[in-house]
Amino acid sequence: MYLKYGSPVKMMESYIAVLTKGICQSEENGSFLSKDFDARKAYLAGSIKDIVSQFGMETVILHTALMLKKRIVVYHPKIEAVQEFTRTLPALVWHRQDWTILHSYVHLNTEELEALQVCTGYIAGFVDSEVSNRSELYDVFVNLADSEITIAPLAKEAMTMGKLHKEMGQLIVQSAEDPEKSDSQVIQDISVKTKEIFTNLTPFSEVSGDGEKLVLNFEALKQRRFPPATENFLYHLAAAEQMLKI
Repeated sequence: MYLKYGSPVKMMESYIAVLTKGICQSEENGSFLSKDFDARKAYLAGSIKDIVSQFGMETVILHTALMLKKRIVVYHPKIEAVQEFTRTLPALVWHRQDWTILHSYVHLNTEELEALQVCTGYIAGFVDSEVSNRSELYDVFVNLADSEITIAPLAKEAMTMGKLHKEMGQLIVQSAEDPEKSDSQVIQDISVKTKEIFTNLTPFSEVSGDGEKLVLNFEALKQRRFPPATENFLYHLAAAEQMLKI
């Protein structure tokens, strides 16, 4: 279109028409409807089964980090590997359907790192091995090339694993290893189990004073006498969901 008209205005007109009306009709770009391209299909483009095949039970570390909105850094020297892996991770917390946490190709320069560090939780991909020494950037470090997952010292308390995590890990592995199940079915299984975890918080939640949101009644949670790792996880999950009293 730019070659034809020599003006960016015509290009913007087409772009805005798609953005506002959800339709494209032009000789240059053909015709299509935005509604024919469901974003959720793009969310399913990666393979959860491949991730579980590589990391097995350790996949639950990634699930826990995402549930708690922690900072995950992924390293591999090949950008294609980084991008394919990182774009799949948000599917582990499908109930959020939030791919805005994804920063699939970050450089170790000041501008990009400053932009990254204002985010509360993220998945960031790097091809520079130096990132492994930048522990201030991550709570969980994934060395994709060596199939290793490391929890940073400062995140270990929040990321303490217990019976709840073991059950989730076993479900993830069993579902992913079932040859009859597709990636979308594995995601569905994980999502159902994830929602069960949130139901654990419901009995200990109450409407805040202003009536706008649910907040955690920590004393009620403690009286339930969950195993320490479960209580710890539920508390940090409530924090991640902004359910703590201010």
